[in-house]
Amino acid sequence: MIVWLNGTHGAGKTTTSPLVQELIPDSRVFDAEKVGETLMDIKPGLPWTGNFQDWPPWRPLVVETARHVLDYAGGTLVVPMTVLVERYWREISAGLAGHSIPVRHFVLHAEQDTLRERIEGDTVLGPSAFRLRHLEPYAEAARRWLHDEAEVIDTTHLTPAQAALRIAEAVKS
Repeated sequence: MIVWLNGTHGAGKTTTSPLVQELIPDSRVFDAEKVGETLMDIKPGLPWTGNFQDWPPWRPLVVETARHVLDYAGGTLVVPMTVLVERYWREISAGLAGHSIPVRHFVLHAEQDTLRERIEGDTVLGPSAFRLRHLEPYAEAARRWLHDEAEVIDTTHLTPAQAALRIAEAVKS
């Protein structure tokens, strides 16, 4: 099974994912961003689009990597990864379904002011214009399709541990 933690930057995916992993037996965290980083390391570089998710190889490589890891190790993969383009989400989820891999899709949501405060006050990554630029595309995706496709966990007033517990309890029920 895959537990996909979606949502924009600052919602708590990276912090929450290892906490979810601790609560779900036989689970591992798979950061699909590393697949994008591998593609970014190709020399000479692939034609830059502004986001590695736009590269056609990224989406099937995420599916295939997840499939092979699950075939090898079994259990559950916790995937903290923002996917705001509906077509990309459909491609990934259809690819996983084609391999009979069940997906529990969660969106970690927070109010825009909270997200902005978290991004601007991030002491690990520091403030990030890139991350701030994703707030409006997230809000648009949430309105159009994203919140209808997932179980929404509002993290505005939750600690990462509380969010992780809600996710783990939902997965176990």
